[in-house]
Amino acid sequence: MWLLPQPSTTLSQLTVSARALRFTPSASVTSPPHVAPPKKVLLPIGFGTEEMEAVILIHVLRRAGAHVTVASVEPQLQVEAAGGTKLVADTSISTCTDQIFDLIALPGGMPGSARLRDCDVLRKITCKQAEENRLYGAICAAPAVTLLPWGLLKKKKITCHPAFFDKLPTFWAVKSNIQVSRGLTTSRGPGTTYQFALSLAEQLFGESVAKEVAELLLMRANDNNAAKEEFNEVEWSVGHHTPSVLIPIAHGSEEIEVVTVVDILRRAKANVIVASVEKTLEVSGSQGTKIVADILISNAQESTHDLIILPGGTTGAQRLSKSKILKKLLKEQNSAGRIYGALWSSLAILHKQGLLKDKRATAHPSTVDKIKDEAINGAKVVIDGNLITSEGLATVTNFALAIVSKLFGNGRARSVAEGLVFEYPKD
Repeated sequence: MWLLPQPSTTLSQLTVSARALRFTPSASVTSPPHVAPPKKVLLPIGFGTEEMEAVILIHVLRRAGAHVTVASVEPQLQVEAAGGTKLVADTSISTCTDQIFDLIALPGGMPGSARLRDCDVLRKITCKQAEENRLYGAICAAPAVTLLPWGLLKKKKITCHPAFFDKLPTFWAVKSNIQVSRGLTTSRGPGTTYQFALSLAEQLFGESVAKEVAELLLMRANDNNAAKEEFNEVEWSVGHHTPSVLIPIAHGSEEIEVVTVVDILRRAKANVIVASVEKTLEVSGSQGTKIVADILISNAQESTHDLIILPGGTTGAQRLSKSKILKKLLKEQNSAGRIYGALWSSLAILHKQGLLKDKRATAHPSTVDKIKDEAINGAKVVIDGNLITSEGLATVTNFALAIVSKLFGNGRARSVAEGLVFEYPKD
């Protein structure tokens, strides 16, 4: 159910082909019909911002066609998020004071929401946004911690993360995943961010664009697909030490997959190491989000990893596949009987190395034909022994929670899901 159904016109529909303009020597040149400028979105981040919320918002709104400016409220552009992921903003918030934005979207997280609250420049920009009746939104802790002290919740129905719900004005507080109230949109937490982002996309671009983006993200209406299927069940035993998880990344990796897996596994208390296969630690994701890895892949050879997870993204997967070090690590992982997995297009890497032989797997619909002999249709996540695979994109939360369940048990997975405000799958 989409919140604000309305006809929409995409930029591609408005673009006028030069070949369609007829010119004659005697005719005056007429200007092409006006093309609307792209919708501008401001997304501020600070120390302790919830990375899943920030990155999903950036990813979804850019896919919808928005020009998203990620602005740091800190003195520097590189910001360490709540779960330890290092994000790099496009600019400083001070450069945004004279700009007009169609939407300002505040991610939550602590102390991120407090860092946003204490930024006077952001407060003035957002208060002006509200006064001039332009769209603004906040998720998780941000409605209560950031917008409430700014006086921007007055006479509006709002929601927020359950941990901060009692701070909201009782009469106006609503226990719903999404609440739209006269220009303000609020939501509950990391697990509701896709809904939040799509609601904002719909308000900016219309229902048809939001639906198209939802389909690209594999958010299916009336989804009856199984959350998880498991074959050749084995215990994922890592002894008494904290599980070590290696996540290699490259330019073009799907940032929502990288950040979601990292965030959820760190919430579950796994030791997660993000390794760049590029020459630099900073990597630009498929939708332009800049992530700073913990180490270079060459340094990952020095340790044994209980689990190696390959994020998807067509360009990212191609670049990962060129890493001789990663190829060696995966071969050793398989021969030692340790756990490995992949999302979306990175399954092609495992397939090429023979690591899907006699295994069942699932993949993104666009790539499932490449593993047709191993493919299981109708499941978001498939586990076969020490292998775990997923369709990717919006199904990555199910994927990460399935890993938590195998490593730490169902109870911890359910607890992490509750903190995310994500409905834990029953199967």
